[in-house]
Amino acid sequence: MDIIKTLADEFKINEAYASNIVKLLDDGNTVPFIARYRKEMTGSCDDQVLREMNDRLVYLRNLEARKTEVAASIEEQGKMTDEIKSSLEKAVKMAEVEDIYAPYKPKKKTKASIAIEKGLSPLADVIMKCDKTDVLSMAETFINEEKGVSSAEEALMGARDIISERISDDAELRKALRAYFAEKAFVRSKAKSDDFDKTYEMYADYKEQAKLMPSHRILAVNRGENEKQLTVKVEVDENEVLSLIEDKYLLANNGSARIVQLAIENSYKTLLFPSLERELRRDLTDRASEQAIKTFELNLKQLLLQPPLHDRVIMALDPGYRNGCKVAVINERGDVLAKGVVYPTPPLSKVEDSEKRLVAAIRSFKVNVIAIGNGTASKETEIFTANMIKKYDLKVEYAMVNEAGASVYSASKLAAEEFPDYDVSIRSAVSIARRLQDPLAELIKIDVKSIGVGEYQHDMPEKRLTEVLEGVVEDCVNSVGVDLNTASKSLLSYVAGLNKSIAENVVAYRQEKPFTSRKELLKVAKLGPKAYEQCAGFLRIRNGKDVLDNTGVHPESYPAVAALLRKFNYTDLDVKNGKIGDLPTKIKQEGMDKVANECGIGVYTLNDIITELLKPGRDIRDSLPKPILRKDLLSIEDLEIGMELIGTVRNIVDFGAFVDIGVHQDGLVHISQLTDRFIKSASEVVKVGDIVNVTVIGVDKVKNKISLSMRKDGGKTQKSTRPNDKRDERKPEREDTYEDAMAKLKKKFGGK
Repeated sequence: MDIIKTLADEFKINEAYASNIVKLLDDGNTVPFIARYRKEMTGSCDDQVLREMNDRLVYLRNLEARKTEVAASIEEQGKMTDEIKSSLEKAVKMAEVEDIYAPYKPKKKTKASIAIEKGLSPLADVIMKCDKTDVLSMAETFINEEKGVSSAEEALMGARDIISERISDDAELRKALRAYFAEKAFVRSKAKSDDFDKTYEMYADYKEQAKLMPSHRILAVNRGENEKQLTVKVEVDENEVLSLIEDKYLLANNGSARIVQLAIENSYKTLLFPSLERELRRDLTDRASEQAIKTFELNLKQLLLQPPLHDRVIMALDPGYRNGCKVAVINERGDVLAKGVVYPTPPLSKVEDSEKRLVAAIRSFKVNVIAIGNGTASKETEIFTANMIKKYDLKVEYAMVNEAGASVYSASKLAAEEFPDYDVSIRSAVSIARRLQDPLAELIKIDVKSIGVGEYQHDMPEKRLTEVLEGVVEDCVNSVGVDLNTASKSLLSYVAGLNKSIAENVVAYRQEKPFTSRKELLKVAKLGPKAYEQCAGFLRIRNGKDVLDNTGVHPESYPAVAALLRKFNYTDLDVKNGKIGDLPTKIKQEGMDKVANECGIGVYTLNDIITELLKPGRDIRDSLPKPILRKDLLSIEDLEIGMELIGTVRNIVDFGAFVDIGVHQDGLVHISQLTDRFIKSASEVVKVGDIVNVTVIGVDKVKNKISLSMRKDGGKTQKSTRPNDKRDERKPEREDTYEDAMAKLKKKFGGK
């Protein structure tokens, strides 16, 4: 297989770009570095495409390695043929390679292998040709007491087992049946008992065509099965499948053919179907897992890139009942100014005392925003906060903050290092405040699987999930850039080219004196030239010696920038003071290609340099919608059908999006209510953090559920997104058992 050509075809890019990408990856370059600083070599492939190409590259190389192993094994056995070689060369999936290898793979003892040891292979060979009628007489010649064959029936049974295994090992047949199952199979689930968990009520007697099952239903059925609430089976039209096999192996209508037919039925029921069922279930689970991981990946990226609240003093309230509401105040840099505990909620309900203490802190530290965690007692805390703001006419606003994973962080080794003298609950309050101030810097301290912006994340393959999500964090950190003199070890460890050990060395180095130049990174222990090349462009130094050190321009391009500024009579001071606004116009007049060539760089790099020079120190998150800050609140009791509200998208799942509308419970915008056009995924319309207009279309105060619509008609016209499920309840019937068939053969052809 030409891997480069395969990658180029699959990702629809030039072969030269595909070749460059493979070489860059093989040379140890990181995905963020390649995506940002090697655009001319890749055709400007973004980080997501590069990661997908890397995954595919690994798969294809493993596939080729497996082909080599299989070919060597078959050669060793002296059974290699031109046909097998050709089949291996054409195989594009690992399953196809294993199918080809199946007949030659060393097997444990099976009925077929026992029959082969008894010398029944020649009998199987003759029967498979389907040109003999009197099979009993033929089978009698294979009776051999010494080998354990005492009757013609026993010989035929052994031959049937050999034929069954041969049919099961037929790579071409398996490929056809695998395609049939993928296209035609249904998944059926049933409750295991009458007292099953009502969470799975929808799946108590459920059937859906496998290829149409969305990922969340596949994962729900899997979980129900794992929790022993459901039994799950794959159903196909057995008659139709057997006919497919018979078309290949039934070559006549005689005694031999009848044995072959019995072998076909036996092969399908005992070997092929169980294997194909497992494969289909595994493929469905893999597809669903990948889709769920993609959803998690997309949500996490959007969550991490939420805009920070710069230049705000924030008070965090981590709600609670008996143990009180933990309080932390942080300044604009995230330093803790004050901490404590108040008891505004039951059972103590010290409302007046809590108000006095919090109002004093708000006024003393000039708090701008209150961040309220959305966990236990958050509704009561929100009511208390809204009333306090109104009662004391405070010039502050509040925001609800998702505290998923805050407890995981607060009990972690990292939190203990940051706040060794703080109680775990106070650490959690500090984390909530910092999440509002700078989501990216704070959330990366938490295990990515604990952030809670997906579905069924705990059912995912852990290694794959961690790999993908850590890639998301890496891409986000590097796309934003990191302040070299203030970033935490956690944040630095995600910078391209760095790791935890080097990040610790960076922090240790700057404790002696702050960095004033990117070049000083080369003095940091363990940070060699390659690591410097990978990380330098993503690290920022504010107020350093060189204004370019506070931009995304890579040091390797500094000479090109100097040439560019000279050409148009600008200075570094002009860049620092924002006096180069007409640079793009001048370059356009001169010609992009010409200017890029004169500066010794590509057009992609020139474009990136222009963007960075126009806004040194820019934060790409500042252009995104800021979080909604509130002064008053709503209750589910206040909601009415038709009410129009503004909310924030908190999470996206396959079946819709959850939106925070200022009520304790997020409302669901079902996928059918997201837009007036047909969509396959909620992420086509919204992303985490979006500020959206919604209409209330349903309120269940008992179950605490809110239904919302984003459609222009306010959800007045109901649309169904569920595929038409036509259940085929036919139960195909096959002919008699082996024993019945043998009786018929005796009657028809004679014999013992």
